[in-house]
Amino acid sequence: MRSSRDRADQPTLEAIAEAALSVVDDEGPEALSFRRVAQLLGVSHATVFRRCGDFDGLVNACADRLAARMPLVGQDLDWATATEARFSAFYEVLIEHPGLVALRSGRAWWGPHLLSRLVEPQLAHSIAAGMAPEAAIRVYRRLYLLTLGAVAFVDHRDVKKVRTAARTALAALDPEEFPALTGNLGVVVPALTDHEVYRGALRQLIDASAAACPGR
Repeated sequence: MRSSRDRADQPTLEAIAEAALSVVDDEGPEALSFRRVAQLLGVSHATVFRRCGDFDGLVNACADRLAARMPLVGQDLDWATATEARFSAFYEVLIEHPGLVALRSGRAWWGPHLLSRLVEPQLAHSIAAGMAPEAAIRVYRRLYLLTLGAVAFVDHRDVKKVRTAARTALAALDPEEFPALTGNLGVVVPALTDHEVYRGALRQLIDASAAACPGR
């Protein structure tokens, strides 16, 4: 039987998540594994596996660790301001960890921190502002998908690399076949990493959705 000291020496789920995030951020999402995380923590891969259950559990732990960094935005703000604050915070967290966004593709995100900091308060606020529940969830999904799409499109951590690669690829196109792209490189390339493109779209979507909130 293991002693209490042995159990205390085992890494917490939070520690596992932090180690896993460092792997994803520094080595790429393809490098994430139980063995690599265990190596960083100085434990067996079986220990990490038992904590997480499976690979989805490991990815979920990482995602919820990030969500815990998001602020709690209450209903003391008006609906539009609070909505922009919640999704902007979500965006800011995700752009620092694009590898995790790639790993989460196709996986639902039901972690308690994301639910308590984004999903529940957003739906509750929308309903309190006068939205029908059906409308509230549709608006939430639109905002959520906009945010994920904006993050997944490029790696915002290395703007120079993204722009150089894009400029090289577009410059190689046939100008006669792609006149709009090749003739406007100075506009197209910077837009790929312009955060205001997301923020502007977020505000437009919020403004369009606000009409369904008579009590906002």
